[in-house]
Amino acid sequence: MKKTLVGLLLCLITVMVGAPTITWADTTSTSTDAVTQSNSSGSNTSISGGYSAETTTTYQSGSSSNTTTSNTTNAYTGDQRVVNSASSPSMSAMSQDLCVVGMSAGVSTFGLGVSGGTYRTDENCERIKLSKVLNDLGMKVAAVSILCQDPRVFFAMEQSGTPCPFEGKIGADAKKQWSKYNKLRPDYDLYVNRLKVVEKANKKEAELQAIADEKKLKEIQEQKNKLQNELITKEFEEVDSDKKDTEKKNLNKR
Repeated sequence: MKKTLVGLLLCLITVMVGAPTITWADTTSTSTDAVTQSNSSGSNTSISGGYSAETTTTYQSGSSSNTTTSNTTNAYTGDQRVVNSASSPSMSAMSQDLCVVGMSAGVSTFGLGVSGGTYRTDENCERIKLSKVLNDLGMKVAAVSILCQDPRVFFAMEQSGTPCPFEGKIGADAKKQWSKYNKLRPDYDLYVNRLKVVEKANKKEAELQAIADEKKLKEIQEQKNKLQNELITKEFEEVDSDKKDTEKKNLNKR
C-alpha cells in the first residue's frame, strides 16, 4: 500500500514539474528536411513534422487538357398500356364415338376482348365408321362404295384393277361406266390432270412410231426398187441370151 502511494506521488510531482511538449504537424509548410543516406544500397525514407504532398500539372504554353463525356439514353416513350388477355374456350368432344374436332380462338385489344369456339365434322372418320357398320351387316359392296367417296380410295381401287362400284355394277362394267360418266368421279380433277399426261405421252409415242414407220416404208421401197431393177436386168439378159442363141442357130443353118 505504501509503495502504491509513493508511486502516485512521484507521478504527480513529475506532471507538475515539467509537462511533456506536444508537437503538431505543419501541413502548410512546403519545406523539406535534409535526409542523410547512410546505407550502401537502397534508400532511406524520413517523414518529419511539416510534411505535405503537392501535385502540380504544368501545361506548355498554348496547350490545354479537355475531357468530353457523351451519354446517350434510349427510352421507350410509346404506348405502355397493358391489354387484358383473351382466353379461348376449351372445346371437347366429350366422347370417343363422335367424329368432330373442336376449334377455338380469341383476340383482345384495348377495351374489348372476344373469344369463341365451334366444332368441325370429320367426314373421313364418319366414312370409316359407316363402312364398318355396313360391313358388319353383310353389305360389303355398300361398305366399299361409301369408302370410294374419298378420292384417295377411289384412285387406289382403280389402280389395283378393282374399280369402285357404279350403280350396282362392279369390275369391268363399272370401269366402263366411270369412263363414260367421268365427271361423277370423286377424283375428277386428278383424273383430268392424269389424262393430260397420258395424252401427251401417247402423242409423243405416236410421233416416234410415225417416224419409225416412215423409215421402214422407205427401206421397203428401196428394196422394192432394187428387186425391180434386178428383175429388169435379168429379163434383158435373158432376151439377149435368146437373141444370141437364135442368131447362132441361123448361122448354123447356113
